[in-house]
Order: sequence, then structure tokens, then C-alpha cells
Amino acid sequence: MRQLCFWALALLVIFQSCTQKESEGFVVSESSKSTRIVISNQCDSLIGWAIEDVAASMKSITGSEITLVETSIIPTQKNNEPCLIIGQFSDSLIQKSGCYKAEDFTNKWEQFQIKNIDNQLFIVGSDVRGVVYGIFDMAERIGISPWIWWADVQPTPQKQLALQLPAEGITQSPSVQYRGIFLNDEDWGLHPWAAKTFEPETNDIGPKTYEKIFQLLLKLKANTIWPAMHPCTKAFYTIEGNKEIARKYHIMVSTSHAEPMMRNNVDEWKHDERGDFNYFTNSNNVKQYWQERIDELIPGKDHFIATIGMRGVHDGKMEGNATTEQKIEMLGEIVDTQRKIMANSFNSAEDSVPQLFIPYKEVLDLYNKGFRVPDDVTLMWTDDNYGYIRRFSNDEEQKRSGGSGVYYHLSYWGRPHDYLWLSTTSPALTWYEMNRAYQNGADKIWIANVGDIKPTEYNMELFLDMAWDINSVTENNLSDHMFQWAKREFGAENASAISHIMDEYYHLAFLRRPEFMGWSRTEPTTQTYLSQFNTRANGNELQKRIDRYTAIVRGVDKIKQYIPEMKQDAFFELVEYPVKAASLMNEKFLYYQLAAEADTKKAQDAYYQKSTDAYNEIKVITDYYNQKLANGKWMNMMDMQPRNLPAFKMPLKPESLTKDVAAPKRTVKPQFIQSATYTKAVAPTPYHWISVEGLGYSKQAITVYPFNNHTFDDSAAYVSYDIEIPETGNYDIEIRCLPTHSNEFNHQLSVQVGTFEKQNFLLNTKGRSNAWKDNVLRNYTAVHYKLSDIEAGKYTLKLGVNQTGIVIDQIAVNPENTIPYYEIPVE
Repeated sequence: MRQLCFWALALLVIFQSCTQKESEGFVVSESSKSTRIVISNQCDSLIGWAIEDVAASMKSITGSEITLVETSIIPTQKNNEPCLIIGQFSDSLIQKSGCYKAEDFTNKWEQFQIKNIDNQLFIVGSDVRGVVYGIFDMAERIGISPWIWWADVQPTPQKQLALQLPAEGITQSPSVQYRGIFLNDEDWGLHPWAAKTFEPETNDIGPKTYEKIFQLLLKLKANTIWPAMHPCTKAFYTIEGNKEIARKYHIMVSTSHAEPMMRNNVDEWKHDERGDFNYFTNSNNVKQYWQERIDELIPGKDHFIATIGMRGVHDGKMEGNATTEQKIEMLGEIVDTQRKIMANSFNSAEDSVPQLFIPYKEVLDLYNKGFRVPDDVTLMWTDDNYGYIRRFSNDEEQKRSGGSGVYYHLSYWGRPHDYLWLSTTSPALTWYEMNRAYQNGADKIWIANVGDIKPTEYNMELFLDMAWDINSVTENNLSDHMFQWAKREFGAENASAISHIMDEYYHLAFLRRPEFMGWSRTEPTTQTYLSQFNTRANGNELQKRIDRYTAIVRGVDKIKQYIPEMKQDAFFELVEYPVKAASLMNEKFLYYQLAAEADTKKAQDAYYQKSTDAYNEIKVITDYYNQKLANGKWMNMMDMQPRNLPAFKMPLKPESLTKDVAAPKRTVKPQFIQSATYTKAVAPTPYHWISVEGLGYSKQAITVYPFNNHTFDDSAAYVSYDIEIPETGNYDIEIRCLPTHSNEFNHQLSVQVGTFEKQNFLLNTKGRSNAWKDNVLRNYTAVHYKLSDIEAGKYTLKLGVNQTGIVIDQIAVNPENTIPYYEIPVE
């Protein structure tokens, strides 16, 4: 492109730009002026794509003309028009500006700076992705959503787009080095949509689909993908164009815990050709299988992180009839072989390729019993599939050069029950667990299992926001994060109402996910049962739950009237469908329960009709999602019954009536206490008790901060409460905690009332016990402190914890024969 200025004049402008006082605001685009975007003529094509993407959005919002200039020197300013100057620090364009020092960017990973200097906005990155993240950071700050394509969030027309900056500008780099998502359990959404609707020419999840996914990842400041890998999907590297599109977008490709050496075993291991996937009996074929994939990859051109180790073909135990000791020994041989394959193939050191070892399920047992990997390999811990991380790096593990990371589920297929349909993981739980992991050294890689991406949009963004900047969300401002999200997508005038609705949506699901409302199980699959929400307890807690869902559905219908037509599709995808679908699932089961408990035929018929209506309405809104939403763009994306489990079916009408059994009359009611209402809190410096906004049934559950692994001396960390025993008798003090995990399975809660004997309770479960299943389905673990013939009066309840990682949520003082209830209410 032709140079736009002479050298002397350019140098004068540069000198003035770098010496004048920085201002705090910058008009990026306005309808009355054109905007120039100046980029280095040395820049990578990915930077050019990012600029063009944002420029198109800016033009659609303001109508302003956008002029793109490729050059190696900064042109003169024209009529005070907005000018953006974008490039890598190493580019001549940025070097000649004289505005940056080498130490600001040298050896920095994905760092960017945004500075307003004399009405010239500099966006400078340490590397290609750093520049791209800076561009999209600027875009988001002026109101351009990362979800324009994936959630149809069309920008609102405005006359001006202004960027507010601190005087010193913005400098950011990631908290976590590798940040990304796992496309998983794609059988009912992403795959049928890609194969039949978006990319029928591939009949699979191919380069056209991955391009859209990779664009979304970059807009969310992510850099890593674990590709879809179920039997319905061909292996990532076997589809022409997938590898090339990952190269184009500088995306790190890696694989899950069951896919070592960049292979997708489900699709690629052909038993008839290669035999058993058994390293004990068939090691030569297994090694050849791994070698073939490594031979296809080019370091420096293909960006990848190799998962090492071995499990079964698909999420099962390593094949071979061997003892634990033999498996540990063989796993060590396998890891050694895999590292040698990569070192020999790439003619490099064994640590030259980033490598992960993922102690998932039975592999964690092997690790706990002594298996170790080389120091440079990243240990990637996992949650228990329901949001509670199984293990954290101890002090010695935190010294390892490979560091650690986390594989975290926002969607899951498996026992005790799937949650593949709606995205309902508590944002506060995600915040707590991922911060806990980070404070114990997990800053190398974070991967979230997001299922089909839709409808996991908000949870996915929160997870990746935290991975980029762990301090962007704190225990006190989770609601603000949701408010800012709603404001960006639907405007400031609607943000408060929408964020309140979504907060209640996540809270009700934390009490019980919609998919769990049938009280059924899977693997093995059971039929549905009546819920534990009791019409006779707490003023009819069952009806109260219906009423709470009814209230947010009414809120959705009310606010929908004020959403502009151009944003109606986005509102349906991000708010209306998940809220209404969750409400209808609850109505289906709870009205069915009322029908089953009815004492007249008329009442039974009426309640069963309401249950049936709810079931049918789920069909209606799901059909709309697939058929009409965004003119059919998302056809085949939403399945209201993944795996066709009993929870998604309409229960059969009850065959008989229930005799009316009057609830026992009691003069003494339970006393309910929320954990944050303690009268005294003690912890040794620097530890202290905090409440986490939105966490737990109480929405303010308490825990000890900071979160690094630490064990306390007896009675060193405790909270106290005032309780009242209204009349002499027998009482059960129930304390509900979140079912978090410790490395040694030794979380302990001590309980003491007054001068009565202190009792210690272990909180952790092991493996997939029935207790663990109950805990993760209801999101609490309970301990019971029994008091016999205690006299009426006021007492002090003291709860002590033996280490960090314990979360106390609610307390109930239950008189003998209290009517069973599911929820400790927050009044």
C-alpha cells in the first residue's frame, strides 16, 4: 500500500504523540467521521482477520467509514479523526513509534497494551495472539459482544463508540497460559447441527464449524481446543481442512484424558486391524499407532499439547488384567515411550513439546498410590464431573516446572445422572473451585467441558474470563459480572432485571438441576420418583419452588417486551429458553407429584393436566429453537431429551388417590441459620473467613481464605452462632456443607453446643459411593449432631474446620420428629 506521509513529518508526529499527556477517553468510531486503522504491513493474517471482524461491527453500529492502512510508519493525523495503530511490538510500525520499551514485551506471553496517546489508540501485543486479544478487548469495552455469531447478539446502532481508559492505559496478560474448551457429548447438538445444517458438505464437525469455534475462542481470549471425539464424529485430524484451520487461527490443539498422543481412539483405533488396545499384550501396534499421528504434525506450524499416559479406548480403564503395582509400572513405561517418540520424531529434547498428564477417575487412584511423571509434564487435575475438584497440587507438586491445570465440567454424561441439556452450573461454585485451584498452582491450563457450546454461553464466558484474569471476578462481585454481561448483550436499561432472573435461575438449579428433578439415576438407569420437596414442610416448599420459577418466567415475559426486535433471537437463546425450559421441567415433575398426592379425582386430574401441559410446552419451545429461531440457523442444535433418559419423559398418570394424612401438629419449629450470620469468626493470620456471593443454598456460604492447602491446629479456625432451644427435648443439629474434596479425603468439621461434648465429623466421600451420588445431585453433604434431653435456653454453637477447602452453608436446629424437608429456606 502507498506510503501516506514523508519520513520527516512522520517522525515529528511520532515525537509529539509519545510526549504529550495521555487522556482518559477515545472515540473509536462515530457516524460523522471516518476511522483509520493502521496496521503493520508485517502483521500476521490472523491480526488482519481480527481487525476486519471488529471494523465490520463498528461500521454496522455507527455507519462510520473504516479505512484500513497497511504500512511500516505511522501516518499523519487527519482532521482529528479517530486513528487506531495496531501491531506486534516487534513490527517496524511499533518500533519506529518510540513509544514502547523492549522490557514491556520481551518474553511476555500473549500480552497486550491499549494506550490513548494524542487521539491515537495504540493496540500492541507481544505476539500474534496478544495483538488479537487486544483488538477484541477493545471491541468488548465499546459494547461489541463476542457472541454476535454464536448467540445472534446483534450490536445496537449508536452515533458514537467511545472507549474509556485509565490514564496509564491497559496492560494485560493471561493468568493461565492455556485456556480453552472441550467439545464433548456432541451427539445431540453440535454434531447433528454441523452435519445436517451448517456443514452438510462435510457431514460432520469440519473446518467450517471449527473456524466459527476458533473465532469465538479468540474473542473470549482463549487459545486451546479439545476437539469433539464421540463415535458420531470423525477424528479431528482425519477431516481435511481441520488441521489447516487450527493453524490459521493459531489454536493449540490437545486431547482429553482418554486420547493420548493426539489420537481419537473411538474413531481411529480399528480393532480388526490393530488388535486390542492393550499395551501389555499389543505394545508394538499401539506404539505404531501413536507414531503415525506424531509423524503428521509439524512443530512450529501445528500448535499442540500432547496428552500422555493411557486409558481404555473410550473413557474406560486401561486394558489388561494386571495388579495396581503392575499398572503403575506399565504406565511409567508408556509415558517414557511416548516422550521418546516425540523427541525422536521432532529431533528435540523430550520436554520440547508441551505435555499433559490427566489423573482422571481410576488414573487418579494410580497417581495417589505412587505413580509419577517427569517434572516438565503438566499435571491436569479434574473435578468429580459435578463441579467439585478432586485434587489440588500440594507444596511439592507446586514446585514442578510443568505446573498444573484443571479439566472442569460444565456439561456431563454419566452417573449418577447426566446434565447435557441445559447449562446450570452455579457461577459461584465455578468461581470458588477454580480460584481454589489457581491458588494451589493451577495456572498452566484450564479446559472446560462445554458440551455443544450452546446453551453454555454464559458459564463458558465466565470460566474463560477467570482464566484470562483470575482477579476479574471476586467473591463480592459475581453479580456484577452477570450484570455487565447482560448490559453488553441487552443494554443498561434491561441489565438489572435480566441479571436478577439469571441469578435466580442458577440458584434454583443449584438446589436441584432440572435434569435431576425426576430423582432418577443412570448407569444403571432407573425410573423417575417423586421429589423430596415436601408439601407439608416449610409452608409447602414444593409450591414455593413452583412459585419461584413462575416469578422468573413472568420476569422473562415482561422484559421481553422491551428487548429490541434485532435482539429477540439472542434473548431467546441466552435467557428465555433456558429459564422457561428449567421452569417447565420443574412443573412437569412437581405438578405430577401434586397429582400423585391428591385426595380427590378432580384435583388429581387438574394437577396431572398441568404436568402434561408443561411437558408439551417444552416440546413447543424446543421446536421453535430448532425450526424458527434465527430463520432456522440452529436447526438440530437443541435436543430436549439427550440419551432419552426417563427424566425427559412424561410420567404416567397415578393409578390411585392418596389418603389425606394430616401433618402432625407441632409447637416447636426448626430454627434455620445461614452460615454468614455467625456471631464470631476466628482463623490464624493470614487466614480469615469470607462469604462468597451466590454460593450455596444460602447464597452466601462461608469458607476460609486464602484457599491454598493448609491444615489448622485444633480449634484454630472456627465460627460461632447463637441458637435457642425453645423447650426441653431431643434435637438434631444439621450442618450442611458443600461436598468439596481434599487431597487426603480428610476434611473434618467439629461441632459443639455449649459445654456438651465436641464431635468431629469427616466430610469427604471416596470414589463413586452412594453418599457421593446423593451429595452431588443435591449439592450438599450434611452432618448431624444429636442432643438428648437438652434444657430450654440459649446456647453457643461452635463449628471448627481442620483445613482450608471446607465450605459451610446452612444450619438447622431440628426438634425431634421434625417433618422431613429438602431445602433449608432463606427467609
